[in-house]
Amino acid sequence: MSDLSDTAAGLPVTLLTGFLGSGKTTVLNGLLRHPGMARTAVIINEFGEIGLDHQLVESAKDEMVLLKSGCLCCTVKGDLIDALRRLFLQRVRGEVPEFDRVVIETTGLADPAPIIHTLMADPLVAARYRLDGVIATVDAVNGAATLDEHEEAVKQAAVADRLLLTKTDLADAATVDALKARLAALNPAAPVIVVEQGALDPALVLDVGLYDAATKSVDVARWLKAEAYAEHDHGHHHDHDHHDHHDPNRHDARIAAFCFTIDRPIDPFAFESWLNVLTSFRGPNLLRIKGIVNLAGHERPVAIHGVQHLFHPAVELPAWPDEDRTSRIVFITRDLDRAVIEETFAAFTDQAPGHDGPSYDPRYAGLAPPLVRG
Repeated sequence: MSDLSDTAAGLPVTLLTGFLGSGKTTVLNGLLRHPGMARTAVIINEFGEIGLDHQLVESAKDEMVLLKSGCLCCTVKGDLIDALRRLFLQRVRGEVPEFDRVVIETTGLADPAPIIHTLMADPLVAARYRLDGVIATVDAVNGAATLDEHEEAVKQAAVADRLLLTKTDLADAATVDALKARLAALNPAAPVIVVEQGALDPALVLDVGLYDAATKSVDVARWLKAEAYAEHDHGHHHDHDHHDHHDPNRHDARIAAFCFTIDRPIDPFAFESWLNVLTSFRGPNLLRIKGIVNLAGHERPVAIHGVQHLFHPAVELPAWPDEDRTSRIVFITRDLDRAVIEETFAAFTDQAPGHDGPSYDPRYAGLAPPLVRG
């Protein structure tokens, strides 16, 4: 288990996703005009030319572009891991301007999970960078049709920490409202931010992760947003009944977003065994997991963050944010019911999650495998 200082040491990385034509490049150009973005390196993980406004460009060399604001941009057509390693080395050697954060713009067809995996799994990358947040752009005019037709667009929206609604000036109010409601059902915790003509305050989308660089502390409430799932549950007990499950274009029905709570301290062995089994057998269905957990024997809370089968090393935080010691785990899943997760948790830990979760079934007792430690 790592300490907060390990997490805080890495350069924050913001992942900018969004489907083709949803306005990612316009948003990026708007961000790069902002003075607060001066010490930023931008990696454009896309085939083709960098779609940067030529008015922003100071000089260009090979695949590297230096902007008048001081930002550094490069196009990556190959391995993102190599690009991140190389960029960090160039920074250390003074070959590129000093930068304090990285923004990665993905190709419009990209599933964000593999890029998040890269930041978590590669030891050299994970030691130098940390995921701050995932931003997804959604086109107000074509967004509903895109979500209907492309499952990757639904996944992009479901795992985002912030959703940027573009082209609202070209859509009528009813269309915009319907899309906002749909996005809120897909991802209750992600604020929907309307972006007009690419104008966006970086403060709305940067430094949204667990670690708050400004205060040199953690902001659990901002990162987890557990209360958003409680509000969502109270207003949406229909389990997606309003969707036609026979319609192959309604990908939303396959996504579930929820938070469950555990009131008592959890046995660390049982908890890790449960996560290992859950991710081994149902990893592809676990789009994103975030949590703050009260483990027995630990005075301080432990933060967990996973994407599909891969977990970032757990981080022990300096202190609980308040007197409440309740564990809260947020899940965003695809084709995986909340009941399955809660029942397996009860099986491994002999505890039922709070808020009218299923009761513990003694038939599951003793199923936890011995934990193999490397």
